[in-house]
Amino acid sequence: MTIVRRETITPVPAQSYRGTFADGEPSRAVGDELPPAWEGMYFPYDAALADLRPDGSPARDGVTPEVDLPRRLYAGESTRFLRPIRLGDEATQTVSLGSVVEKNGSSGRLMFVDVEREYAVGGEVAVHSVWHDVFLEQADPDAPVRAPRKDPDAAAKADWAEELTPDIRQLFRFSAITFNTHLVHYDRAWAREVEGLDDVLVHGPLTRILLMDAARRHVPERRATALEVRSIAPVLVDRPLRIVGRTEGDTTRVTALDAEDVLLATAEVSWS
Repeated sequence: MTIVRRETITPVPAQSYRGTFADGEPSRAVGDELPPAWEGMYFPYDAALADLRPDGSPARDGVTPEVDLPRRLYAGESTRFLRPIRLGDEATQTVSLGSVVEKNGSSGRLMFVDVEREYAVGGEVAVHSVWHDVFLEQADPDAPVRAPRKDPDAAAKADWAEELTPDIRQLFRFSAITFNTHLVHYDRAWAREVEGLDDVLVHGPLTRILLMDAARRHVPERRATALEVRSIAPVLVDRPLRIVGRTEGDTTRVTALDAEDVLLATAEVSWS
């Protein structure tokens, strides 16, 4: 199960993202380097409408097996940045299936599926990424609510902190850039009734970029070589999102928290 696609890395997705989430970023033109993690906005989803699952995510994409669980979420990733990708480059993306593991947890059946992506330019791999997706059973409204995991030390010990509040307009734009039709990112009824969330979910692939961008702003003199992300709790629309970070040696640990210090996601960025 492998899919190979080729695409010119045009300035349009980068500029669209910049105008929506990163006004402080410089405007980039052909020849400029694409920031690390921004490659995730290229090679957008292209499954035909008939090949989507009821939740809007791909069911038949030529790589991921069809899974008889109704919910699919981004759970994290392990990415290595080996060489720069520049705007204007002709890039090749190779997508293949990694490990598939089925488990039974407190909320029922789960299936963890790894999707491996390589981005190559001129025959050399520039980025190698393994994204971890999790498939879940439908949320049980009668199930006991798990106590949120708080981490006040992450903010107290941080070198820096930023705050933003993602809104529905921004989520719409990110869905448009990536051609992401997952209902959980724009359909409140689906998010609440099927996914069991309090509101619309901020995209995991967007959260990864926000965490990486924040790290770059506070460690501007270094080049990122790796990104490890773990999603822990839902990042919801219209809620303040605090991103805090601390650098020790060649590693920056970035943490996403809500207004009450609930731990939402973590990332580790390695630098050269």
